[in-house]
This record gives sequence, C-alpha cells and structure tokens, in this order.
Amino acid sequence: MNTSKKRFKFIIEKTETGFSAFTEDYPIFTTGKTITELQNNALEATQLYFDEQGEKITMEKLKFEFDFQQFFQYYNVINAKILAKKIGMNATLLSQYVSGKKKPSDVQIEKILTGIHQIGQELAELNLIYR
Repeated sequence: MNTSKKRFKFIIEKTETGFSAFTEDYPIFTTGKTITELQNNALEATQLYFDEQGEKITMEKLKFEFDFQQFFQYYNVINAKILAKKIGMNATLLSQYVSGKKKPSDVQIEKILTGIHQIGQELAELNLIYR
C-alpha cells in the first residue's frame, strides 16, 4: 500500500450534537462530538474511501478549516472587540465579519487568524500560580 500524495481539505461546521466535516473534492463526510474525535473520524472515513485503491492516508494529508462565522460562535470566549484592538482592526468591522453582515477579504482573514494564533501561543506559554 502506497502513502497517498493527495491532500484533503475538510470544512468543519458546528452542529447541535458536536461537529460535522466534509470535503468538497470527494464524497467524504463525518461527524464527532469533539474536534479531536471529528479529526480521527475524518481520517478513518478518508482511509475507508481510498482503501480499495491501495492508498494509505495519514493525518498529515488532512487539513481542517472552520467556517469563519461558526468559529466565533463556537469560540465565543474570544471577544471580537478586544481581538480587533489587539490586531489593529476596527472593532465594528470585525463585528460585522463575525455576524456575517460582511465577508472579510483573504488579507483580513489572514490578519485575524494571525492574531488568534498569537493569542493561542501566548496562552500556551502561560503558567498560572495561586498565592
């Protein structure tokens, strides 16, 4: 069995019971209660789809993307106003992106994502103490 050179992009959507994901290029769909479970199920579903072709699929070949508006609904602990200030963006504009009233450009999405990654990195490096 050969390791596949193909890459698979899954779009993640929030559901009432967890998450669902699908590819636009292949008829592969899956669900999971958590993001981790969803990713594992997506790998299994992709492996099953390509099993007869003798292709081995690894997690490294899967890419997961969250719908912009649903990301902010799910991670509602991210305050759009404070995020906007941190990344140097107009808070009203970011709020319009989050609510779906306006669609951000690729440049704006990259700016927002970079800010979110920066916050995530800062949080990952934190240690809390109790005195």
